[in-house]
Amino acid sequence: MFEVMFKELRELLRDRKTLFFVIALPIVIFPVLFAFVFFLTSKAALEAEQKVHTYFVVNEDYAPAFSDTLFYHRSFKRYQGEAQLDSVSALRDAVRQGIIDVGIYIPAAPDKQLALGEQSRFQVVFNDAQSINYIYSRIKKVIDTYSAKLTEQALSELGVDTDKQDAVLQPVLMEKVDTADRRENIGEKIGAFIPYMLIPLVLMGASYPAIDLGAGEKERGTLETLLLTPLTRTQLVLGKFLTILLSSIACALVTVSSMSIWIGLASGFGALDPILSAFASVTQWDFLLIFALLLPVAMMLSSLVLAISIYARSFKEAQNYMGPLSMLVFVPIVVSVLPNMTLNAKTAWIPITNVALAIKEIVKGTVDYQAVGMIFLASILLAAALLACCVRWFSREEVLFR
Repeated sequence: MFEVMFKELRELLRDRKTLFFVIALPIVIFPVLFAFVFFLTSKAALEAEQKVHTYFVVNEDYAPAFSDTLFYHRSFKRYQGEAQLDSVSALRDAVRQGIIDVGIYIPAAPDKQLALGEQSRFQVVFNDAQSINYIYSRIKKVIDTYSAKLTEQALSELGVDTDKQDAVLQPVLMEKVDTADRRENIGEKIGAFIPYMLIPLVLMGASYPAIDLGAGEKERGTLETLLLTPLTRTQLVLGKFLTILLSSIACALVTVSSMSIWIGLASGFGALDPILSAFASVTQWDFLLIFALLLPVAMMLSSLVLAISIYARSFKEAQNYMGPLSMLVFVPIVVSVLPNMTLNAKTAWIPITNVALAIKEIVKGTVDYQAVGMIFLASILLAAALLACCVRWFSREEVLFR
């Protein structure tokens, strides 16, 4: 069994393609890709924040104070064209044609409406389909400020002192007292996304060697020679399985190590200080526990991809099977981030979902070690069952030579 494993490892180390996907890709490509996406997102957000929007107010003489505020606002400039904009439909057409960015229709004078005990409804026309859009929030802030001034004037006319107006408008204030610490708060938000990186990488680290050790052997014609050796089918499968398992774990370890180095470099610029300070209490035992939870997952996925590779007639067919499998692995990870999904006696038996939930709880610092024990038991039992199926699959001649 170990002779087969060492033989397969030597062949994998000679395969540049496999080394690229297991070592080079996690070290270089993923961090660079994440940094590139972060750069593009930050650039788009900065451009959206600095953009000056063209606006037009219909009936601006009804609210001169509001119009003046918009006119002197650094993020808005008044439309100076000759288009006839006098209704909501005209504003809508102008926004669609790109003549203006936002139009505001004021139906009546707000101060007069307030004196009559009625509300004035400003209609804001803009395109909200853009991914990063600050128009509505900025207009709302100006309208809220203008509305607050009207409220202050109305209360003053009613004889309410200025220092008492806040209490009249909001008699009861709600003060938030959070029992969760900083680590738990950030861990709830970030810990759910860590499995999105680790578990697919475990699968990726197992897929490429498995395709080569199963379907690749068939294409090269070396499978028959391997079967003539004085080894049982179980020993052959276990040797290949251990090779794939080591590759899978190595890919995850390399990726996490690479990401930690990049995070450490980024922390020098101060961008990640809040997150790093929150994770300062994550101990080495917590990291070891996360990797320990990944081990049975790697065993399950290694057995599964090896069985698929043995069944496939060719290298290309095996690759076609790996695509849907990659998509299916994301389903239980998505389930783990659904609302009200917590680690308990029931979810501890759901494959992959249980590990994703446990990783999040570990990052939060609220992990239940009894549930972790159940996860180990469930994952190891499933991995053993899949490995047994893989051995049985490898023992069937019609599968090996189909």
